[in-house]
Amino acid sequence: MTLTRPCICPNRVRSRAPAPAGPRWLGCAVVLLGLAASLASAQAPVRSGDESSFLEDLQARATCFFTEAADPATGLVLDRVRADGRGGGPRAPSSVAATGFGLTAWCIAEYRGWLPPGEARRRVLAALRTLADQHDHERGWFYHFVDATTGRRVWDSEASTIDTALLLQGALLAREHLRDPEVDALVARIYGRIDWRWAQAGGRTLVHGWRPEAGFLPHRWDSYAELLGLYLLGLGAPDPARALPADAWHAWRREPWVEFGGRRFIQCGPLFTHQYAHGWFDFRGQRDHGVDYWENSVAATLAQRDWSLAQRGRYPLWSGRLWGLTASDSAGGYVAWGTPGPDADLSDGTVVPCAPGGSLPFAPRECLDALLGMRTALGGRAWGPYGFADAFNPHTGWVAADVVAINVGITLVMAENLRSGFVWRTFRGAPEVRRGFERAGFTREPAGTSGSRGLALAR
Repeated sequence: MTLTRPCICPNRVRSRAPAPAGPRWLGCAVVLLGLAASLASAQAPVRSGDESSFLEDLQARATCFFTEAADPATGLVLDRVRADGRGGGPRAPSSVAATGFGLTAWCIAEYRGWLPPGEARRRVLAALRTLADQHDHERGWFYHFVDATTGRRVWDSEASTIDTALLLQGALLAREHLRDPEVDALVARIYGRIDWRWAQAGGRTLVHGWRPEAGFLPHRWDSYAELLGLYLLGLGAPDPARALPADAWHAWRREPWVEFGGRRFIQCGPLFTHQYAHGWFDFRGQRDHGVDYWENSVAATLAQRDWSLAQRGRYPLWSGRLWGLTASDSAGGYVAWGTPGPDADLSDGTVVPCAPGGSLPFAPRECLDALLGMRTALGGRAWGPYGFADAFNPHTGWVAADVVAINVGITLVMAENLRSGFVWRTFRGAPEVRRGFERAGFTREPAGTSGSRGLALAR
């Protein structure tokens, strides 16, 4: 598989893969035409015209990634591609989480008018058909990495519980948005065959995954991380015989609690752990036996910004307009870095754009300031046809060679939630989502008591 360059970049490399059936749209060319039309009537709650235009451009470039990085026949999305958009063949296989973000991205693009009528449906159906009939899985749990052209397992990857959950979130969003009978049937097959209790492996919590060579992985989702959506989907699963028992929700630990700058919250260093479930599940105004996960993510985001500002003795270029750590590429390889305490301090001066990007609804002013600062850092070298490169170090001049699908994706999704709430509003219509919240025992807070620190600043 090779990538098709849009008109946004002068370096065009046309796909050598067979063209899909139906109209041959020019991917990002269509996105950009839609962008020009929608700028005049953007729904952003952000007052500044420059900020609204920036978010629109950021989202459109992210949409370009998901239209170009998807195999034209299978619909599976590559895990990463070159940040400069010059193509030259895939740098990695497909990841099932990337495809979940792709399903969501195509619906956002249709909602924004960036794709022609029927194009989002065509793309969603191509991916769902592959997932239902071709993509390797074990008892419904998809393998993490597969060949994008065949759906066959590669890299000895695991059947991954968390990555399957990210795929399901995108599939449910697409089902609720498109309201199409074939989409409904495919999602029912994909969701319904997952054996949630098997993935408990004799315990109360879910394991991280399974490999045919060695069986279940030794690690479990047993303490706070990006696991909220995974468990809620298990509780809400359509087959009661395979769904998670209600006590699974209470089996994982809400810890460690930390304090920083007067804020107390459950910590997990990389910011993506505070973002991924929130991309689809709307936790505003809801409490889990006293825990407010929305406010927890607000606190984690602002604590990381405050911690970053406190490091300027070591990293003088970090500032209110240049901060953010989450799992990303680095000059030394892939690093799961984030705010220390209790995690180790792995920082080297690198910043990761999707850290503030994925927290846009939690702290709009602070995160927008960071993204705008990153846009011009290093003379704009970290900005390209898909938006930001995965990471960059303003102190050394290093810029990541790739963009990573899940990092592009969380920025796109959270920017849309900030601007319109489209993903939250659409996703909450799924009966499985409502059932998950109910079985977990969430309670509603009085209106206006949760979420005010985040979205209110953007209005």
